[in-house]
Amino acid sequence: MDPKLEVLFNPGTVALIGATLREGSVGAVITRTLLEKFKGEVYLVNPSYNELLGRKVYKSVLDVPGNVDLAIIVTSAPTVPRIMRECAMKGVRVAIIISGGFSETGGSGARLEEEVKENAQGRVRILGPNCIGVYNAFNGLDTFFIPKNRMERPRPGPIALISQSGAVAAAILDWAARRNIGVGLAVNYGNKLDINEAELLEYLASDPNIKVLVTYIEGLKKPGEGKALMKTMKAITKAKPIIVYKAGRSKSSGRAVKSHTAALAGNYEIYRAMLKQAGAIEVNNLFEALEVAKALATQPLPRGNRVLVITDSGGVGVQAVDNLESIGLPVPELPQELRETLSKSLPPLASVTNPIDLTGSATDEMYKFVLDAVLPTNHVDMALISAQMQLPGMTPRLANYIINATGFGKPIVVFSIGGNEDARTFRAK
Repeated sequence: MDPKLEVLFNPGTVALIGATLREGSVGAVITRTLLEKFKGEVYLVNPSYNELLGRKVYKSVLDVPGNVDLAIIVTSAPTVPRIMRECAMKGVRVAIIISGGFSETGGSGARLEEEVKENAQGRVRILGPNCIGVYNAFNGLDTFFIPKNRMERPRPGPIALISQSGAVAAAILDWAARRNIGVGLAVNYGNKLDINEAELLEYLASDPNIKVLVTYIEGLKKPGEGKALMKTMKAITKAKPIIVYKAGRSKSSGRAVKSHTAALAGNYEIYRAMLKQAGAIEVNNLFEALEVAKALATQPLPRGNRVLVITDSGGVGVQAVDNLESIGLPVPELPQELRETLSKSLPPLASVTNPIDLTGSATDEMYKFVLDAVLPTNHVDMALISAQMQLPGMTPRLANYIINATGFGKPIVVFSIGGNEDARTFRAK
């Protein structure tokens, strides 16, 4: 793994090239965010200014005193080749090119991109161009150029995000923040002129603060990238789960992918086979990706695949079993002795085979009883709980019983349909 990737996420010094306070500009958002949040040293670079917010502004990165670990470039595309040459001369280790107008636009943009690569002289690693860069909740490095009043930032947490799309990355972070889900690191790599998803996955997986990786992929760009990505994923999934949403599945969306980041969407069935072989968890939309990540980040990994389903609705139980078994998670019938134990303390109409249906007579204590009786046994490896808080016997106290049951060391996933004030309190816990 290239040690310069550590600089991408944890630089000591940053030069923002194109710093400005011009209202409504990308540079203004990043300027204010870095000065407010980043814990390292920030140098502002723009030949049009002498000072911004009481800080000296340098005409060129070459004028910055001392070393520059990371350059963040937000100037127009035609200026970037010259700036990259100066970064190489300065000894900048990594550059994030936020600017668009490169290979995603076709011929002239692609030539500009090649010129940028040549001028880096193999000395400067490049993220982008056409990206929104890096979000590090641990040290305040944040190049996402969406104002904080339009996009909430999540608290530090055990989830890392890698996204080929900047808008998708921003949306996931905003959703995570609104759901109080911790995301420690996020990166959007755009056109991936240099640094690619395999390298980013390898680096993020090596971070001890990260437990789960979420990846949004549209397509690959260069020969051999697929093989490298599969090899990297296969090594990582032995220790940490990777959740993947692969977009660009249809012929029409594949054309959109090419105009978005200059990547090729490729044959979706080949991707599916690759992801399965690599041990990745494929999801079908972004909401699903976030929910799966939350579950994996907050739960121990199961030792097997057998699921205990507890519900107070027969209809919900049937749907749960259908969905679980469709993805290879069996819902085993419980042994006779255990069913007899359950029957003695549950309502006469309750089903105790698995799924366990407590019926509309369900109470918090019934859920607690089933969890305490079944979860410690070797008949199941995890539990899925559906609770309708509208029922008269249900209260938010159920949340405390479920939290206590996590002491059995098995994953417990909960969902609740509909709601009132009790339901909101229950979900909040």
